[in-house]
Amino acid sequence: MDDGGSTKRGAARLEALSPGQPIPFGGDRVAVVSPELATAFRAGDRLLVAATGDDAALLHVPAAQHALVEEAVGRAADAFAAMGEASDAAITRFFELFAARLADDGVWTRIAEANARDVEAARARGRSTTRLQVSGGMRGDMVGGLRAWAEAEASRGKVLERVEHSGWTVEQVVAPLGVVGFVFEGRPNVFADATGVIRTGNTVVFRIGSDALGTARAIVAEALEPALAEAGLPRGAAVLVDSAAHAAGWAMFADPRLSLAVARGSGPAVAQLGAIARQAGTPVSLHGTGGAWMVVDETADADRFFAAAYHSLDRKVCNTLNVCCIVESRADELVPVFLEALRAAGQRRTGCKLHIAEADAIRLPAPWRTGRATVIRADGPREEALAEPIADADLGREWEWEETPEVSLKIVRDVAEAAALFNAHSPRFVATLIAEDAEAHRRFFAAVDAPFVGDGFTRWVDGQYALNRPELGLSNWENGRLFARGGVLAGDGVFTVRSRVIQADPHLDRGGAPTPARPQGRPA
Repeated sequence: MDDGGSTKRGAARLEALSPGQPIPFGGDRVAVVSPELATAFRAGDRLLVAATGDDAALLHVPAAQHALVEEAVGRAADAFAAMGEASDAAITRFFELFAARLADDGVWTRIAEANARDVEAARARGRSTTRLQVSGGMRGDMVGGLRAWAEAEASRGKVLERVEHSGWTVEQVVAPLGVVGFVFEGRPNVFADATGVIRTGNTVVFRIGSDALGTARAIVAEALEPALAEAGLPRGAAVLVDSAAHAAGWAMFADPRLSLAVARGSGPAVAQLGAIARQAGTPVSLHGTGGAWMVVDETADADRFFAAAYHSLDRKVCNTLNVCCIVESRADELVPVFLEALRAAGQRRTGCKLHIAEADAIRLPAPWRTGRATVIRADGPREEALAEPIADADLGREWEWEETPEVSLKIVRDVAEAAALFNAHSPRFVATLIAEDAEAHRRFFAAVDAPFVGDGFTRWVDGQYALNRPELGLSNWENGRLFARGGVLAGDGVFTVRSRVIQADPHLDRGGAPTPARPQGRPA
């Protein structure tokens, strides 16, 4: 019988690479080893292939990074095995203690000092520090999020469904999922959010971006590990992979012991991590590209539009307004309203920057077409054109601004065209419609392929702000809709379901046969 040409042989260890060496992947594709990779690779190292779309990258994981991650994931796996003996009260106590330590001024001073060093080093490298620098508000959000988990209902062992049969019952029971791997950019507050998976009895291992590694170390030493110890939870319930190397994140997402891989950040790096995890057979939660879209219907109220645009540009995060589409029939009236809102948002920050669809530039007032602006970039202030043309194909680009609000503007025939542009070019994340017509909202909700749809400002998309639950991550639909969950991943949403049977009738038999009489006396 033809077996398709398969062969079965023992596998050998990869000890070395040579320049130009082909590395097969995906069944019918090949990546080629570069001279630099061949020179760097040593016996004991690992080689990963991350295929995203039509691109593929060969990723080198040095043996030392692999060993570091293997030990960290191993500690989290061992802790998960012990979490079944930890009470819900102990888990609650952990969150209370973690919050209390972050609320302690002495502890926070030491964390803030470590963060100041991180910020200084990042600035020296020309890196963005917008989301890196801790503040009183960030501290309050961290403490509030941890206290919310302390107060949250314990869901371990919760019976979701009970099916009654004659003589027996089946229960569907909430159970912990396992070890959650977490990679995120340099945002110290997310570090506390990630521990939310412990609420449902999971454990977590995480790697933070190199910019915030010093801050993360301080949080671990000053607050996280003392809280775990005092609450009586296994120390490995939350483990920091103490490495600044990207290879550590690759190795972590390639570890098959993870039950879920979560990546927060932006751009190709997140997609690459997702590809690694999928190859290992691990479910992923990704949010690689952000940027909200606002569509303005012919029935829009101008004041409501102004307020929605202004309040969607308070700071740059993933749900900040990125693209505004205005219907042509109201463009003469509403384009100036949008420009007023953008300029007002710039006065709140430091100037503003507009990108406008090439065909629509003529609609701008002359001062916008010819004006110049000082734009704050990661490497410092730059003088740039106040408005620049953009191709429709580039409407999906997320503007990662620092202090200068930056958005794109497109004039559309109608809401249907705007929805089509959103589905074709956006990361399919946040869409909002400004309209007074209820039927327009119904059609818009049905047309846009987005997990988050609204009728006002875009900045509501936040687990803690909208759902009163600290989020592990927000997921867009760039890679398709999510199975059996929404776009907000929270700690109490990381669970599996186990089935448990309670048999009241000991004589159950699928074929209806009676239980035979049990022989009495000693067996022959």
